[in-house]
Amino acid sequence: MKTATDPGLAKGPGPAAVPPRPGTRPRRVPLLRVLPLAPAVVLLLLFLAGPIAYCAYIAFTDLQLTGQAEDSFVGFENFTTAFGDDAFLNAVWLTLVFTVISALVGQNTLGLALAMLMRRASKPVRTLVGGIVITAWVLPEVVAGFLLYAFFRREGTLNAVLDWLRLPTQNWLFTLPILAVSFANVWRGTAFSMLVYSAALNEIPKEITEAAEVDGAGGRRRLWHITLPMIRRSIGTNLMLITLQTLSVFGLIWVMTRGGPGGRSQTLPLFMYEEAFQKSMIGYGTAVALLLLVVGSLFSVVYLRLLRTEV
Repeated sequence: MKTATDPGLAKGPGPAAVPPRPGTRPRRVPLLRVLPLAPAVVLLLLFLAGPIAYCAYIAFTDLQLTGQAEDSFVGFENFTTAFGDDAFLNAVWLTLVFTVISALVGQNTLGLALAMLMRRASKPVRTLVGGIVITAWVLPEVVAGFLLYAFFRREGTLNAVLDWLRLPTQNWLFTLPILAVSFANVWRGTAFSMLVYSAALNEIPKEITEAAEVDGAGGRRRLWHITLPMIRRSIGTNLMLITLQTLSVFGLIWVMTRGGPGGRSQTLPLFMYEEAFQKSMIGYGTAVALLLLVVGSLFSVVYLRLLRTEV
């Protein structure tokens, strides 16, 4: 009878690993595995990291488009000038107002409401509403700006409707320009949030909502205690994406108001454009652009940290 120590019964995972010889180097990753990534790395360095690094350098110079033989390094002078400029501080405030109203409140809330309503609507209604909302999203920014300009101008559609209802009219682009452009951005960008939340709501098991309904939970309680917690990660992702998109909106506001009147709708992208290309102060305008990049990065870090939280 063979024992457990019999070589014929011994089982093992395979041949024993041969220890490396003294003085030999560990095996490196084969070059063929890294080679396919080389074109992507080169493109990222050339078209992303390179321009960002060059812009970061320009932000510390006094580079101008005209009237200058050569630029010089000025350190943090552009940044100190910006924080002491009332027009820059006004642009920062209007950028925050525009982002909160049109993205965090407008697009996010309206997109969620449309996604929830379309789940209960009939197929023809879903098709009609979805087509209208998505059409506004796919329109070019300049075209959307002209449409909303025609809607809000003194002789536009909004005042025509108010006049037909015997309500007071006004020049919305002059009296409330930041609210007008915020509404325009909500109208144009709500479709993205609606699509994100439609996909998230479809992932909620019907058994959970049906069980809550049987237990007597009303619509508001189901929304607050079941729906919103289960799509929290989708909410965080959507907020991050629409915030970054709204921070960079330029063409829509430029077509509608050009930042006016009197700078009352001039957000940071428009302020940067005016300083860099209309006043020819490329160094100062690039410093403002770098600050806008930092603001967007801070928002991204906050949202990414929130997304790490387990549902």
